[in-house]
Amino acid sequence: MADIVITEFMDEAAVARLADAHDTLYDPKLVDNPEALHGLLASAKALVVRNRTQVREALLGMGPKLKVVGRLGVGLDNIDVEACRARSIKVIPATGANDLSVAEYVITAALMLLRGAWLRSDEVAGGAWPRQSMMGRELAGKTMGLVGYGSIAREVAWRAHMMGMSIVAYDPYLTADHPGWQIARNVSLDAVLELGDVVSLHTPLTDATRNMIDAEALAKMKSDAVLVNAARGGIVDEAALAAALADKRIGGAALDVFETEPLTAEAGAKFSGLPNLILTPHVAGVTEESNVRVSHLIADKVLEVLGAGA
Repeated sequence: MADIVITEFMDEAAVARLADAHDTLYDPKLVDNPEALHGLLASAKALVVRNRTQVREALLGMGPKLKVVGRLGVGLDNIDVEACRARSIKVIPATGANDLSVAEYVITAALMLLRGAWLRSDEVAGGAWPRQSMMGRELAGKTMGLVGYGSIAREVAWRAHMMGMSIVAYDPYLTADHPGWQIARNVSLDAVLELGDVVSLHTPLTDATRNMIDAEALAKMKSDAVLVNAARGGIVDEAALAAALADKRIGGAALDVFETEPLTAEAGAKFSGLPNLILTPHVAGVTEESNVRVSHLIADKVLEVLGAGA
């Protein structure tokens, strides 16, 4: 039986490093086969997951020998951290390893939504030549509004600043003397919503942030502002956002995360036919490069806990 069980995709070179040191089972399909996963945990000392494997009390009870849960990413919504702590199981996220990927996603989404032209290829392929309506807008001279100002948001802020944007941010947990405030104004949540030409979300999903961006919050945004959520599903009230887009009360949105993941056809129906909308399947932090960084960081940390050899 395996000492290390990996339930979702991981860089194969990092998997090989783990396998060289300990008996390792790597099966990215396990996330969709909980019964099989439960049966494999009896001997496991380490469990490595991404964001879909639900590490809850029932699963932990199947792994009496577990010492560490490695998270190939940063959010811990799918892991019962308190239950792990009670069992003396270390929970290790890949902090910092995908910051760059998410920051580039946010900037790219902002460019696409403000410019608009990249969303209309079918018209050009069909023989239309709508140059005037495709003029779009520039990032330079606009305001980037950041809800949450942690490490990823600060990566976004730096890139936006270098592209000529002004930065406003809301983060009640970041100290006023943090160097990140050198390029961003420390303002209220309402001010971020009211001032931002681009509003990007960078908070965890908690009771306080669930549906933080609801109909009332959306009504505070500029009518041509765009919203980017590459943080966590559930922070945005999706029905309220769909209504705001349909009524053209905001200028556009990009969602990489959803209340229901994977997004089903039923859950996604509310977004059908909406203009200036980008939907991606929770990939903002996943690039070829970040996958390598995340995977090897977690491999390092798991080996620190289990030891470098079997």
